[in-house]
Amino acid sequence: MGSWVESAEAIGAVDRVLAGGDLKHGRRASRSPMNPRSSRRLPADKPRPAAAGRANAKSSANAKLSANAKLSAGVLRVPAWGEMPWLLAGFSTRQGGVSTAYGEGELNLGWTAEDAAAHVAANRGRFMQAIVQRAGGRHAAELVTLRQFHSGMVRVLEESDSEPQGGLATPEGRAALRGDGLITARPGLLLGIQTADCVPVLLVDTRQRVVGAFHAGWRGTLARIAERGVGTMRLRFGSKPKDLVAAIGPAIAGCCFAVGEEVRHEFESQFAYAPALFTEVYDSDPVRQKYPMLFLTARAPGHSNLGPQIHLDLHEANRRQLLDAGLKPAAISVLAECTGCTRLPDGRRKYFSHRMEHGFTGRMMSVVGVKG
Repeated sequence: MGSWVESAEAIGAVDRVLAGGDLKHGRRASRSPMNPRSSRRLPADKPRPAAAGRANAKSSANAKLSANAKLSAGVLRVPAWGEMPWLLAGFSTRQGGVSTAYGEGELNLGWTAEDAAAHVAANRGRFMQAIVQRAGGRHAAELVTLRQFHSGMVRVLEESDSEPQGGLATPEGRAALRGDGLITARPGLLLGIQTADCVPVLLVDTRQRVVGAFHAGWRGTLARIAERGVGTMRLRFGSKPKDLVAAIGPAIAGCCFAVGEEVRHEFESQFAYAPALFTEVYDSDPVRQKYPMLFLTARAPGHSNLGPQIHLDLHEANRRQLLDAGLKPAAISVLAECTGCTRLPDGRRKYFSHRMEHGFTGRMMSVVGVKG
């Protein structure tokens, strides 16, 4: 027989030939854990869970948050934070905008090459209005963002600081400062972090009224940017961990975030709990399992394309960092929806995903600030 080329058509042909055997094509049928705590099997014909083996680690408060966080005008809010009337905060989705580059009526908040600048400006205006209206609509706020570059750099905007040369933003509203974290106690500033799979982390000192926003991709997480944020608040503003609350926003989850061995090794060199962050996902196909002779190749054992893939849970990684920094488990809210696979009831993507859309996508924004 000729060489086998895996494709939907080829698998379909095998399925038809072997239909009498009551077989069907499947994928990701099992998961082999990096450690016993993450052990379980995933049926091939059922979707994978949004968080890989972390259910026991999440508090009941976080589970309630995920169920009750509501989509309103493209904004997700943290219900518990509604008890702080002086606070402005929210996470955007991709719905409720005017952009057409990535789909009709989408809320792209990043200055991407494919989207019209006028559309991005209009989207930002809508998003800001939605955030401020929740606070009564009487509070002006200046949006401050960063030229992010996957670092551990945290910028502090203090009330006594003079404006940096060139201001906090360009005349068009683009970021003027470089970094991946912002902290301030200045009323009237709305700190913004842009993401399209990376983890947004918002931090609030409920007593001192200091707020922070952090961009934690895998590199930023490895650089401990969430921990640095807590440490910077303690150093510059005298914040105490017992007074801090945090929200971890939508990001690519362990179900979809495959990484290389080098990433796992980097995390293992930094964090004692690193094994709990990773799982191995094995591709599996019942046709291949029952008829392996159909798929013989000249590859050496262990070099097939059936896996395993190493998956990283960045939500849990940042939650663990915040715990190590002194926050109480109940003070950390996790909006654990996956930007890679979460869909609306009509089938549209709920979030922008750089990985799943191969770089052709918009940006969400996560913001926090003190009312002016």
